[in-house]
Amino acid sequence: MKPENAAAALLEGAERIIKGKREFLELMTAAILAGGHVLIEDNPGLGKTLVAKTLARLIDGGQRGLVFKRIQFTPDLLPYDITGVDVFDPRARAFRFIPGPVLANIVLADEINRTTPKVQSALLEVMAERQVTIGQTTHYPPEPFFVIATENPIESEGTFPLPAAQLDRFMMRLSIGYPDRQAELAILEENPAEEGLAKLEPVISRTDFLNTKKAAAGVFCHQALKEAIADMIRDTRIHKGFTLGASPRSGLHLLGAAKALALVRARNYVIDEDLAILAAPVLAHRVKLRDPRAQADKFIREICLARIDGIKTD
Repeated sequence: MKPENAAAALLEGAERIIKGKREFLELMTAAILAGGHVLIEDNPGLGKTLVAKTLARLIDGGQRGLVFKRIQFTPDLLPYDITGVDVFDPRARAFRFIPGPVLANIVLADEINRTTPKVQSALLEVMAERQVTIGQTTHYPPEPFFVIATENPIESEGTFPLPAAQLDRFMMRLSIGYPDRQAELAILEENPAEEGLAKLEPVISRTDFLNTKKAAAGVFCHQALKEAIADMIRDTRIHKGFTLGASPRSGLHLLGAAKALALVRARNYVIDEDLAILAAPVLAHRVKLRDPRAQADKFIREICLARIDGIKTD
């Protein structure tokens, strides 16, 4: 299957379950094709968990299928609950490793901010390094591997805010939002979370997915747009509204996401509109505001539009 066809099939398959959220699904698809992790921050009941389950169903991992694991984060969770643990086997008189849920293809970290920093740091290792270290042994998750974390923004009691180092590991922070009237009616008619998901079949193979990831990395980006990305990142570090600017990793993530979004939209080259769409989802969660009442998204969009205005890539 051609990469652009595989990306289209993945997107169309997700739309059967997630109604009326085309742009959100395009960004979500771009993120996983770029090899990134995603933080979905939104109100309860909008389908955050459903998104991860849908993606797991759409990619055929072969005879065994892709491994999907959901972790419900709570304050009493311990690091080995998610990473795995060595258990002594009395018959073999040796320790054997029982893998934790993070060693899966798709990991849903539900309500990630409800667990302690110690557990968050355990998740950070596998997100950042794609490995888990237990004792003196290192274990690796299968390929593909990505984390979809969810966060409820309306409740702060009993939560532990994510540190800047962990936020920086998420390629994008996205919000689903409420459906419009037409999508709401479709949800009432079809009940996609129950009936639709049960009937959902894979639309691409694991090989197709990995080939599409490789194709996304090879999408052309004009030097002028790369310079705009570099300037945007630097602008966040001198902007008066921020006390912490974006990291160099942010620029790599923005470039990778722009290439993947171009592929999702059936192009083999990046355009300035890709950067305009992605700037806030990729950068806003990585900066620190001087005024907590201000909106990082607004500042990021202003910086982006100023940098891409008048760019010519002919």
